[in-house]
Amino acid sequence: MIHLDTLQQRLRTVLGDDADITQAFNELTLVVPAERYLATCQTLRDHADLRFEMAIDLAGVDYVKYRDQPWLGPRFAVVLHLLSITHNWRLRVRSFVPDDEFPVMPTLVDVWPVLNWFEREAFDLFGILFEGHPDLRRILTDYGFIGHPFRKDFPLEGHVEMRYDAEQKRVIYQPVTIEPREVSPRIIREEGYGAKR
Repeated sequence: MIHLDTLQQRLRTVLGDDADITQAFNELTLVVPAERYLATCQTLRDHADLRFEMAIDLAGVDYVKYRDQPWLGPRFAVVLHLLSITHNWRLRVRSFVPDDEFPVMPTLVDVWPVLNWFEREAFDLFGILFEGHPDLRRILTDYGFIGHPFRKDFPLEGHVEMRYDAEQKRVIYQPVTIEPREVSPRIIREEGYGAKR
């Protein structure tokens, strides 16, 4: 596609010929090292040949069991989707978090303020910390929640459930009360169903 070729050429001109750019499904992905993540994003926004004025989305990714195969690189990545209204093109930016045990990336809230809640979501669900974020706290789980539910090693079954107690006027935890039950559907057919007449 001519449009993507033009964008790819401009990215290489602005960021250097060694820029890690791939094309798949009619979209370009730029992989940025963590140490250049903030500076590259500022360039993507400010350079006249690129002008990615709008951040559409930011998400965390856990690659620990990517495509059911062992993953050899860093476990976590931050993926950012950008839009240039000026030039009418989109770009995916991926940056791998260097430390699996204590995942930290710089915040992009000063570059694109809309990413405030997206970074909070990535922190809450994946445990990725965004250094310099103005209000990094959980956004979807309860304040006392332990762990990060979108990590691939997060347990799928638990022994407690959380609910709001109207009498105590607060969220409480209690043992799971799921009763085993038969989940096979009961099928009733009239006599001679399907027989030729």
